[in-house]
Amino acid sequence: MSEARRWPVISALGVVQILTWGSSFYLPAVLAGPVAESTGWPLAWVVGGLSLGLLVAAFASPHIGTAIHRHGGRPILALAALLLAAGLTMLALAPILPVYLAGWLLLGLGMGCGLYDPAFATLGRLYGAAARPAITTLTLWGGFASTVCWPLSAFLVAHFGWRGACLAYAGLHLAVTLPLVLLLIPKAPAPPSAGHHQDRTGPLSAKERRAFRLFAGVLIIGGAIMSLVSVHLLTLLQARGVALASAVSYGALIGPAQVGARVAEMSFKGRHHPLWTPTAALGLVALGLVLLAGGLPGVGVWLVLYGGGNGIYSIARGTVPLALFGPVRYPLVVGRLARPGLIAQALAPPAGAFVLTYASPDALWWLLLILGLANLGLVGGLWRTR
Repeated sequence: MSEARRWPVISALGVVQILTWGSSFYLPAVLAGPVAESTGWPLAWVVGGLSLGLLVAAFASPHIGTAIHRHGGRPILALAALLLAAGLTMLALAPILPVYLAGWLLLGLGMGCGLYDPAFATLGRLYGAAARPAITTLTLWGGFASTVCWPLSAFLVAHFGWRGACLAYAGLHLAVTLPLVLLLIPKAPAPPSAGHHQDRTGPLSAKERRAFRLFAGVLIIGGAIMSLVSVHLLTLLQARGVALASAVSYGALIGPAQVGARVAEMSFKGRHHPLWTPTAALGLVALGLVLLAGGLPGVGVWLVLYGGGNGIYSIARGTVPLALFGPVRYPLVVGRLARPGLIAQALAPPAGAFVLTYASPDALWWLLLILGLANLGLVGGLWRTR
């Protein structure tokens, strides 16, 4: 398919990603406080709805990957829009906490069907081995999810309350996300027949199993680091004596750094081996965490390094499995790989809270550093399996 014909598909998926991330993963950042304040439900349980949803997404992901392998991504992404709309409607109408948490069960299924991994798998089914540029471009769109949806969520809460905000997002999925998927995402072609050595559909070889385990480890640690920093960064910075307003300003640098790094990676136009992408990503993450854990001056610069690495890491999640396991098995492998990373994202924040409560902020900084260096070591192992 020509680049001109791919752009409508990628742009449609980009808008879908912005709305999907913004109305699920990034939703509690703005709505958790108003929900707890207006209902009296414990804030920990209100925020815990996201962890519950991520766990549901984790356990559904292998089945979703299998469905995309067999039928393509279009019906799965359409189902995601319906599930997200239903889950958000349930949140909006929830009279008691158990109903609110049940809404997150639906949202979890929607996230499993609609976030990066199924979108990457959709592009893999559509474009095969040539999907790498499309995956990279899609992450650039996804980088704007918090930039677009946090202010939108705040506006909706201010004018319509948190329940109205949930209903508005549900309406956007039905009025925007679902039509984009049905009208602009083409039906996937039939899976190509096995033949080329990268197109085997049988069990992974011993070497491939080792690569799978190593990359699963990368996703577990990477997901844990991302969740820990996203949830606890302001607390960690304030423990170092940074005022809250300054900590918020420093944290806001991560988003633009992610987008800038993705643009830089796109400028190489795929001329380097895909394993250089996670190497650069986790190298920047580790360097940023080394400098942050050491308490050196220049917090903003170190967070830009971390943010840039985290931005490129999102690209690596999609492009490395395509290079290691081939396009035919790509949806299956991506679905299987998504599970451990999502579980890590769900469990890491409460684990970080435990460290903060029973140890110290410095202990959490050093834990982050150890995780960052360990992940860099796992990438070194991937190079040996190339």
